[in-house]
Amino acid sequence: MQIWVDADACPGQAKELLFRAAKRTKTKTTLVANQPMRTPPSQFIDSLLVPPGLDVADKQIVELLEPGDLVITADIPLAADVVAKGGQALNPRGELYTEANIGERLAFRNLLDELRGGGEITGGPANYGDKDRQEFANQLDRWLTAAKK
Repeated sequence: MQIWVDADACPGQAKELLFRAAKRTKTKTTLVANQPMRTPPSQFIDSLLVPPGLDVADKQIVELLEPGDLVITADIPLAADVVAKGGQALNPRGELYTEANIGERLAFRNLLDELRGGGEITGGPANYGDKDRQEFANQLDRWLTAAKK
């Protein structure tokens, strides 16, 4: 069991929670990004630098992923690929993507993408806040507890 982090867009607060959880639970955690990432010294935490390019980090995560692993990402198409390969994906805001909900989430994401492309929706997600951090921490803890059983 391993945690993979789509690290380029992952909020720093979520990474800090992941670092503490990795050390506490002795869970291998790897940040995957196309730029160097600083990680605390730990045998359980490392980073993987991938070449720049569209979805290069995503493809690397899917390639390395084993069934039962967890991927931290806000990228719903990546989450869909993770679930299809037998893993689970957790959004840094605390939403866990599974076989039961990923189809609906992907369809909704595609609809919003079309609306944005047509100029009907502007703007992006709200700033990452304390509520998001708490939801993420709670869901991560639930996943780690279940995975360690």
